Amino acid sequence: MTHINVLDPGASPLDYYGFELRRYREAAGLTQKQLGEIVNYTGSLIGQIETARKLPTSEFSERVDAALGTGGALSRLVALVMRSRLPAWFQQMAELEARAVEICAFQTHMVHGLLQTPAYVRAVLGAFDRTDLDDRTAVRLARQRLFEKADPPVFWSVISEAALLQEIGGRETMRGQLAHLLSFEQNPRINVQVLPFSVGAHPGLTGSFSLFRFASDPAILYTERYGSGHSTANPDSVKGCSLRYDHLRAAALSLKDSAELIRQVMEERYADQCRVA
Repeated sequence: MTHINVLDPGASPLDYYGFELRRYREAAGLTQKQLGEIVNYTGSLIGQIETARKLPTSEFSERVDAALGTGGALSRLVALVMRSRLPAWFQQMAELEARAVEICAFQTHMVHGLLQTPAYVRAVLGAFDRTDLDDRTAVRLARQRLFEKADPPVFWSVISEAALLQEIGGRETMRGQLAHLLSFEQNPRINVQVLPFSVGAHPGLTGSFSLFRFASDPAILYTERYGSGHSTANPDSVKGCSLRYDHLRAAALSLKDSAELIRQVMEERYADQCRVA
C-alpha cells in the first residue's frame, strides 16, 4: 500500500495529482472526510486519490477545483494523468490527438475511439481482458475531451460499413453507438462518412490509419498493429497516405447519405425489440 507521507510527486502524473490534491486540501484546513462532504464524494475516495490508488475523473477534479479555489489546477492535470495511464505504445497517439488541428482517420472494423460511447468502449476493452475495466474505460473516454477545447480539431472519420454491422456489446449498445454518431450531423468539426460494401476494392484494404495535421509542425501518419503503434513524418509516406485518404473520402458516402445509412442500420438491425413488438 502507498502511504501519503512517502508519496513521490515525481513518480508519475497520478502521484503528482495525489500530492497536489493533498497539498491544496491541507492548505484549506480540511480533512479528507470534510472535503468529501463538500464535493459529494466519500472521504475514502479522497484518500485513495491522494495516495495514487484511484484515478480522478474530470467531474471530480472540477468539483474539487471549485471547492478549494485552485483556479482549475487539478482539472488541467487530469488530462495528463489519463494519458499517462494509456498503454505505453498508445500514449504517442493520444499526444498527437491532443496537439492536432485536423485528424483524418480510417477504421476498417469499428468506430474510432474518439467517437465511442461508454458502453461501446467497455465492450471493446472487455472483449478479452476485463481487468481494471472501469479505469481503462475512463482513460479512453478522457481522450474525447479534446473536442471540448476552445478551438477543437477538425475530425474526419471514414469507417467501413462493417463497423456498423459488427455487433459489439449487443443490440442496445450498438443502437446507442449509432445514435451517438448521428448526434454529430450538425457539427462541422466532427464528420463521419461510411465506406459502403458496394465500393468493392478500395485504397484502405491494407488497414486502418490516421493522419494528424498541426498548426506549424509537419503532418504525421500513424498506424498500429496488436500491441504497437508506429508514427512517421516521412514526407513520401504522409503524401502517399494523404492521397489514399482523399480517395477513401471520395469513394465513401456523402455526410448526408452516411447519416441515412447509419440511421437505417440502427432502426432495422438494432431496433428496440420491445418497441417493435
